[in-house]
Amino acid sequence: MKSGILFIVATPIGNLEDITLRALSVLKEADAVICEEYRAGSTLLKKIGIEAKEIILLNEHNEKEEAQVVAKEMAQGKSYALISDCGTPVFADPGTALIRWCNQMGVIVVPVPGPSSLMAAISLSPLPLDEFHFAGFLPRKQDIRRKKLAHLKQLRVPVILMDAPYRLGKLLSETAAAFGKGTPATVAFDLTLPGEKIIHASLGEILKTMKDKKGEFILIIHNNN
Repeated sequence: MKSGILFIVATPIGNLEDITLRALSVLKEADAVICEEYRAGSTLLKKIGIEAKEIILLNEHNEKEEAQVVAKEMAQGKSYALISDCGTPVFADPGTALIRWCNQMGVIVVPVPGPSSLMAAISLSPLPLDEFHFAGFLPRKQDIRRKKLAHLKQLRVPVILMDAPYRLGKLLSETAAAFGKGTPATVAFDLTLPGEKIIHASLGEILKTMKDKKGEFILIIHNNN
């Protein structure tokens, strides 16, 4: 029996016009779409004109058990498309376990490149990012979080951070304290959406402007200056 394929499909981070022709084709042809949350997945599919598509949930709560099951279905000939809530899947989202099982079972894994909030933010930087450290989401526990920030400061390279939309103010306050309010930074907020904001300033200045804002964001701390 011929194995199926797992497509890793990047989807818009905000503006639906950023969907690629290849992504549309793959999502239409796939036997099912794998996503983290049913509502987010089904809403996106409807917005891009794909109806009555089977949706398989794979998230932090069930990935450990379901990844092997889903990979086995693909090994038996099914072809699935993995998407995240927005942007490029697996990056700071579930999916690694599924890809690992696919590799073990001989299922072909194919990337379908497209929108990425990280790459979009990097492309906007007015300061060099030849080298950087992606730290992603910081630990939740406050003491471990402080230690992590202290470690990142010692790296002396630009640091890229993400967090939940409602924690932007908290993260800005913490980074300003850890790196210094005068440290240059870039925040890319609600990229591709009508309320998009790109701010290049010190952490202290960005904190004053954005401390009460809620939205998707990427924070780049230019820690090498």
